[in-house]
Amino acid sequence: MFKRIWLITGILIGLYLVLPGPSLPPPDLPLSVKSDQPGDTVQIPHVAAYFTNQKRSEVLSFYTRYFSRSSFLGFPLPTYRLNHPPEYAKKVWVETKRSYYLEEVVHPFRESLFVNGYEWKNDVFTKPTKREKNKLIFAGKVWEAKVSLRWFYSPGWARIFVFLLSWIAFYFLIKMWAREIKELIVKAKTTRG
Repeated sequence: MFKRIWLITGILIGLYLVLPGPSLPPPDLPLSVKSDQPGDTVQIPHVAAYFTNQKRSEVLSFYTRYFSRSSFLGFPLPTYRLNHPPEYAKKVWVETKRSYYLEEVVHPFRESLFVNGYEWKNDVFTKPTKREKNKLIFAGKVWEAKVSLRWFYSPGWARIFVFLLSWIAFYFLIKMWAREIKELIVKAKTTRG
């Protein structure tokens, strides 16, 4: 029974790991203008940025909805969001990255999408009286926010290789633990009797 459950679970996890993720790069943010500023195009791999008037909830809702489906028949993928401190954006992008919020949309053991938003009116690192100098002006228009994306993914072969090694090792660990537990139970029974 244990071996059958182990095998079925392994097959399901293996299918999850080889199932194609969402198409990358992610789609453009609606009602926004794509940035062509330095650092938002080819200077850093796997990035895109947009000037927008959308709020955080709208931006994250759009990208979470998109990122939670496989490109293969729209199968749902297990997805969760991590809320990082804004300072972490400097590690994900560059040391000069401005941030008001940073969230990561994750597919466990597969890929992740970082969504960084900078809202100049809410900049916690600038006094409210001095925020006006941080206005986001692009294409002759003032924008409320700049949303930057960066995605990371691993090749399918690497995911399967790591999974198989760990799955086999975990199997033998469980067998050893089961043997140890049986021995402890036998010892406990003999010391009582």
